[in-house]
Amino acid sequence: MTRRTWIPVTAAAAAVVVAVGVALIAVRPWGQDTEASSGSVATPTSTSAPDAARSPKELRTEFLDRYVQDGRVVRTDQGDDTVSEGQAYGLLIAFANGDRDRFDDIWKWTKTHMLTDDDLLAWRWTPDDGVADEQPASDADLDAARALVLAGDAWGEDRYTAAGKRIASAILEHETATTELGTILLPGPWADSEPYRYNASYASPAAFAVLAKATGDDRWTALNRGSRAATAAVLDESQLPSDWSQVHADGTVDPMPATGGDQRVLYGYDAMRTPVRYAEACSADDRALAGSLAPTLRRTTQLAAQLDLGGTAVTGDTNALAYTARAAAEYAAGSSGAAADDLERADRTAATTPTYYGDAWAALGSTMLTSDVLGGCATTAGGAS
Repeated sequence: MTRRTWIPVTAAAAAVVVAVGVALIAVRPWGQDTEASSGSVATPTSTSAPDAARSPKELRTEFLDRYVQDGRVVRTDQGDDTVSEGQAYGLLIAFANGDRDRFDDIWKWTKTHMLTDDDLLAWRWTPDDGVADEQPASDADLDAARALVLAGDAWGEDRYTAAGKRIASAILEHETATTELGTILLPGPWADSEPYRYNASYASPAAFAVLAKATGDDRWTALNRGSRAATAAVLDESQLPSDWSQVHADGTVDPMPATGGDQRVLYGYDAMRTPVRYAEACSADDRALAGSLAPTLRRTTQLAAQLDLGGTAVTGDTNALAYTARAAAEYAAGSSGAAADDLERADRTAATTPTYYGDAWAALGSTMLTSDVLGGCATTAGGAS
């Protein structure tokens, strides 16, 4: 498989000043934007918020009804293409809904069109070209493996369990690296040279725990520890996590711009998943990372889709994920009322400005924070009620 390349930051690289200090320039490794583009605001199909907050099940059902077509999760606001992340979200959402038929349809389509010979998922598929970018993205691989082993166990389907374990094994083989911080999750096989590209929102403590239990492989526990240390190191550099960072072999971390064209270092469409991932964790140390973001995110009631690393809006765009992320931070900090308010704001934003990405995270976030169906521990940890 062709490996994407990127230009690592060196001490001699030019600096970009952001609100919290100096960030260094890098070139994004993808041929197209990844998750950062997924959150762009679509033309609304609704102009009013729902009369009452929708339940997590209603949000999940609406996502499946709106975006899943014959097993393919279609980014209707992104040119009708499909990315591996979307297929993985579809699997998680269908499993949480107990929708075995749609889960099977989504997995069959994914296996047929995106599963590579390395047992990872090609990143992007288009109706015109088929696989348009074969490089995997580890967040999608991790979410898909998690969904498959959960479904295999819950529904007694050995084929799902076996498929999830194969993907899990491939993640450990192709998408991890060892640093002084420990073993970290790489964003994909293309990032296997030092300094390592790192995306804190790709790491999922709950998924690591699910796969550790399913496989009996202690490397998942080590990966959780190392990724937690890397994420903590990211937060040592700023009040909010950056969409992208780089981790050196000696454990030092640099915040990074998300793309070659936009040199701002932001808390945006990628990074906002970080508190959700960590708030649903079963470890108090992991949840504490999510809770540490709450004071910065509380500075303004209305949240934009992108903030600088000090919490100031840098766009007028909105996205449901921004509120889902703050709900997660409040949840982890023990502020149940504030978390509930933000889940309602996420719901209203998703209803009035629907996007594939925002709708996915309105459904996933409310599920992860209010139930243990996806293997997390948010409710038993005493977060929002």
